[in-house]
Amino acid sequence: MRNDRRGFLTLLGGAAALTLLPAGRAAALDSDQAHALIDTALGEVYQVINAGQPPEQMYEQFEDIFVRYADVDVIARSALGPAARQTDASVLAAYTQAFQGYIGRKYGKRFREFIGSRIEVTGARPLKSFFAVTSVAYLNGRAPMEVEWHVSNRSGQDRFFNIIIEGVNMLASERAEVTALLARNQGDVTALAAELQQAG
Repeated sequence: MRNDRRGFLTLLGGAAALTLLPAGRAAALDSDQAHALIDTALGEVYQVINAGQPPEQMYEQFEDIFVRYADVDVIARSALGPAARQTDASVLAAYTQAFQGYIGRKYGKRFREFIGSRIEVTGARPLKSFFAVTSVAYLNGRAPMEVEWHVSNRSGQDRFFNIIIEGVNMLASERAEVTALLARNQGDVTALAAELQQAG
């Protein structure tokens, strides 16, 4: 059961973390919009899961969904950790591009395990400076799981930037994995990006 839940965590993380904007723009996001964002994103994810496409095509489509609905820059920077503040802008951009492809492949490979499952969005509420969208995941032959999505528009568009699954923080999980890869590459972000292009 623990491995099943870890697998589902891996799946959601791609489907998975802010530059401040003027207060008027941030206030434009409300609970209904945050709810709708996650509803729409999940609908597209499950279309890909159940379409029966070749793996490579599926991975590319999931990457597209990730880019449209997730705050890729925030998630990629969080995963990189302190090194993000010390990295040249062009190197950071190349790493971010590699990271989103890595996410598409990594989580896309888990999709087929969840054909026929579903997630119901159950509500949304303001939480600190963002919105928490709550949902319940119903997996075939497994106990339902509570999933919380964190949604903000501080980067300029409505995007989710984190997922909490039964207390497990996706940003923290991705950061641990990328930190380990960075250490293996002796802190070289360019080498990390090259490895991410082949990983997942």
